[in-house]
Amino acid sequence: MAKVLIVEDDEVIAEGMARHLTAAGFHPIRVENGTTGLARLRYERPDVCIVDLMLPGTDGWKLIEAARTEGIGTPIIVVSARGTEYDRVHALEIGADDYLVKPFSMQELVARVRATARRGTRPEQEQRGDAVEIEELRIDPREVQAYVHGENAGLTPTEFRLLYALALEQGRVVSRDELLQRIWGRRETHRDRTVDVFVRKLREKIDRRARGHTFIQTRYGVGYKLEAQPKP
Repeated sequence: MAKVLIVEDDEVIAEGMARHLTAAGFHPIRVENGTTGLARLRYERPDVCIVDLMLPGTDGWKLIEAARTEGIGTPIIVVSARGTEYDRVHALEIGADDYLVKPFSMQELVARVRATARRGTRPEQEQRGDAVEIEELRIDPREVQAYVHGENAGLTPTEFRLLYALALEQGRVVSRDELLQRIWGRRETHRDRTVDVFVRKLREKIDRRARGHTFIQTRYGVGYKLEAQPKP
């Protein structure tokens, strides 16, 4: 039974989430403020964490940043009334894995949690394969990590899944919609920049560190591919 930590100070919303998650076979844990939520995230290590942004104590932004700084890889789904593109993109940039704008369907929340928990807990076949080496980049599925010139790139689990998905395609351009379905379990919607945000993070951690090549290539209007190209 997958454990889901709910960090939400609105009692009605938190109760609704807990009730629907329980009916779907999850074990929800409710916390009403960010400080306690971060502590429970540190020591309980749930399968999925649902976080509101506007929380008493430590707010959701700081909770996400602290968790990622400490190396906690638990997938984090943000639920917030803040629905601007800036808020969604910024949450993804600092380490959130998904974002739902209030009000949302509880059925959609359960579906997002189920997809996230499945990605985080199932023994994915491709993550038992051999390491992929391309020039100065080494992608190791056993370590769930990438290395540039032998140095750890510090990828989060979601960043690694995206990079490895591209690596398995051996240079084929993969569309944003295909990547969203494979990594996040949903179809692309208007102005959904999730894939673009995570690609930018991969470039910061890999392409900027590599001395001789860039690896994440864009096919404008289509998607992305992993291919070593010499730096100018």
